[in-house]
Amino acid sequence: MIIERVEDEKWLANTYLVAEGPGGKGVLIDGNGVIEPLLAQIERDRITISHILLTHHHEDHVLENARYRSLFPDAPFVGHQATADVLGDGSIDLILGDRDTLSVGDLQFTALDTPGHCQGHFAYLLNDADCFSADVLFRRTLGGHARPGGNFPQLKASTMDVLMALPHHVRVHPGHKEPTTIGEEWENNLFIRLWRGVDAEGDEPVTVTDMGEATMLVWAPDYDGGNKALVRFPDGAEGIYFGSRVTRSR
Repeated sequence: MIIERVEDEKWLANTYLVAEGPGGKGVLIDGNGVIEPLLAQIERDRITISHILLTHHHEDHVLENARYRSLFPDAPFVGHQATADVLGDGSIDLILGDRDTLSVGDLQFTALDTPGHCQGHFAYLLNDADCFSADVLFRRTLGGHARPGGNFPQLKASTMDVLMALPHHVRVHPGHKEPTTIGEEWENNLFIRLWRGVDAEGDEPVTVTDMGEATMLVWAPDYDGGNKALVRFPDGAEGIYFGSRVTRSR
């Protein structure tokens, strides 16, 4: 089996080529605007692209949609109904629901409904061994929920009830930066460790831009070299915010 990724420099977003092997069938997952190395491999290995899988509608993941239509006119776009609603008529050819499967030769993809970063967000589980988690779970961090359609309780549930319920051996291929595994994140992701009850909450007073005063529960590294913070506001509401929005008192 082939799993290859390319990462763009601006958003650090990934596009994936997944195929049975040279001469076999394959899919492309998302499109970040720098897919030339994958196109070269598709030609070199004589891979037949049968489908285009979309994880969600955000710009850094759909930059190649028009190009895909031109290069692979017989490959249907696959995604969530809510993604189709945002992208418009004709954007998604095959709508999947939660836990629906798609078979591509020896490859079986299971769509996992994982809202929170936005609505209409899919992770794709491949052959019970690899998970393309898009923008919910990254190596040592989680996705944000500040853009329209984001929802923190859903993000937490998608993380703990869906992705962390997968076997620990499952390899995770996120929407940004390098891979990890479910087991590695279970043990080392600071947000997940807190929600598991392994680590204690922090108690540092902070101010979140445009949101007000809060208590910071977790301060964790982010995939882009910055940080993300899990905070709790005086009314009990919680959220994860970029470190650049958090003014620390210590």
